[in-house]
Order: sequence, then C-alpha cells, then structure tokens
Amino acid sequence: MKKYLSLSLSLSLLLFLVLVLGGGLLIGYATLPGAWYASLVKPPFNPPNWVFAPAWTLLYVLIAVAGWRTWVREPTGKAMQIWGVQLVLNFVWSPTFFGAKMMGSALVVIMLLLASIVAFIASVWNRDRLSGWLFVPYAAWVAFATVLNASLLLLN
Repeated sequence: MKKYLSLSLSLSLLLFLVLVLGGGLLIGYATLPGAWYASLVKPPFNPPNWVFAPAWTLLYVLIAVAGWRTWVREPTGKAMQIWGVQLVLNFVWSPTFFGAKMMGSALVVIMLLLASIVAFIASVWNRDRLSGWLFVPYAAWVAFATVLNASLLLLN
C-alpha cells in the first residue's frame, strides 16, 4: 500500500510538472516576442531576452510543485481553485501581449494574475507554508513584469 501511494504521488507530481512546464513552453514557443517586441521602446530596466526562459522554467517548476502539494491536500478546495485561475491567467498573458499585441489588455491580465498569486499565497499560508513560499518568487517576478508591461504600454 505504501509503495502504491508513493508511486501515485510521484505520478501526480509528474503530471503537474508536465501540465505547467509543458503548457508554458508551448505557449512560449507559439508566442515568441519577434520583431514587434524588438521594435518597442523599452525602459532601462528591461532585462535581456535570455533571462526570460530560465526564469520562467524555474518559476513553472515552483508553480507545479505548489499546485501538486495543494492538490494532494485538498484537490477541490479554494486554494486549488485559485491555483487553477492563476495558471489560466498565466497562460493567457503571452498570447494577449505577444500574439495579439494588446499591451493594455495584457496589463489587465497580468494585474489579475498578480492578484491571484497573492490570493493563493494567502489561502495556503496557514496550512502549507512551503507552498506559499514557493509562490513568493513568482509573485516578485510577476510584480516586476507588471511594471514592465505598464512601462512598455506608456512608452509605446
């Protein structure tokens, strides 16, 4: 029984990693920044393009682990619902910003994303502090990305 439980937990973690990393990679490749983004006037704090792939890869792993831990504890609870909302918003931002080139709409999406990240942290903090901490770098990165999105909108 213990071996079955361990295998089941391992498989479910793998599924979370595939969902989050796979989804993020697919959307990232489908909405590469391209010439349009290169032509934008950027703020001085805009990071070099090479920073985004490793940053998001690490963040997606953290998002997946936090989601898996939450799912194991309470698969249909409020925290899991918030986790799902943030993932949808995360996956919608790139097609809105890079695909549709709608920086204003993308700013709304990313502000909602940041709010859902903070809501997730608050919802798990007392029961699973580790999952909350796993989302702190994500919150910091998305807060920075929100400022960057707003700056790009203002400059262009």
